[in-house]
Amino acid sequence: MARIFDVIEYPNEMTDEIVHRFPDDSSIGDYRIGSQVIVREAQAAVFFRDGNALDVFKAGRHTIATANIPMLIDFIGKAFNDRTPFPAEVYFVSMKEFANKKWGTPQPIIVRNPGMGLGVALLQGFGTYSFQVKDPQQFVTQIVGTQGAYRTSDIEDRLRTMLLSKLQDVLGETGAKHSVPEIIGLTEEIGAGVRAKAQDDFAALGLTLKTFYVGNLKPSDKSAQELRDMGMLDMATYTQLQAADAMRDAASNPSGGAGLTAGIGAGMGIGNLMGQALQGGMQNTAQGGGGAKAALPDVMTPSEAAAAMKVTEDDVMSAIQDGSLKAKKVGKSYRISKEALEEFLKS
Repeated sequence: MARIFDVIEYPNEMTDEIVHRFPDDSSIGDYRIGSQVIVREAQAAVFFRDGNALDVFKAGRHTIATANIPMLIDFIGKAFNDRTPFPAEVYFVSMKEFANKKWGTPQPIIVRNPGMGLGVALLQGFGTYSFQVKDPQQFVTQIVGTQGAYRTSDIEDRLRTMLLSKLQDVLGETGAKHSVPEIIGLTEEIGAGVRAKAQDDFAALGLTLKTFYVGNLKPSDKSAQELRDMGMLDMATYTQLQAADAMRDAASNPSGGAGLTAGIGAGMGIGNLMGQALQGGMQNTAQGGGGAKAALPDVMTPSEAAAAMKVTEDDVMSAIQDGSLKAKKVGKSYRISKEALEEFLKS
């Protein structure tokens, strides 16, 4: 036989618990008409019987009576006296703000970046958000069901998925008006946009999104291979980026140029790859100019040589330091002749 309760309360801070059913086991409690219900600050108590919500009590001390729970008269009948117990379930709901919840982008978000690099950019970010129960009856009915306890960890994955979907929408809209460097500086505006877009989805669960903060937004550190796997690079661009990656790796390789071919395929040297990159750059420059190839200057700085080969200046300096690219040091600077660069590309 179920226990008969005269006092119903849940004296718990509910640190990470959103909902707690009373009694907390699988049984249904028997409550007397005239019993006391104690609801603490930042709590609400929802009464259920046979799947129907009888009433919602806010913070304070309440007395169970047919006057404040009108539906009870339908369940216990008029023939019973005021001390007749009735079976029901009480769900205590935390109404406080659950703050400092973490979100992050498990995969980078693609943003248009016209006129720069590949024309698109991959952004990654992280930050915090907070939420609060707005409608306890709706939340218990739609989300919690008959669970004895419902914690923040039970719903965080769902909320993060909703937020990341809205973040992707906001970044897409912002990217149509701003460049990627500008987007990175608009964290307040992006956070406000996500809050506005997510409110209806949160309200449908009986929740409200209190805050959404973008702690950091930056370009992704995805490698050339990962970008190609995502379908964002053609073979020519992928090869050029691999060549640049190989030269950068060589800077920390004690064997110098001997290790350049290790990561980019047997039988294909860095010179050949950089030659392809240079050739592709010349062809792009020649478009609309009658087909004439762009001429290399007779003498170049490392920066100019890097631009011609579509690699970084650090890549060129690495080749100079390991002796594979001949250069003349003038004071503290290096100068590279056209012949030396062409010889390097043939090697």
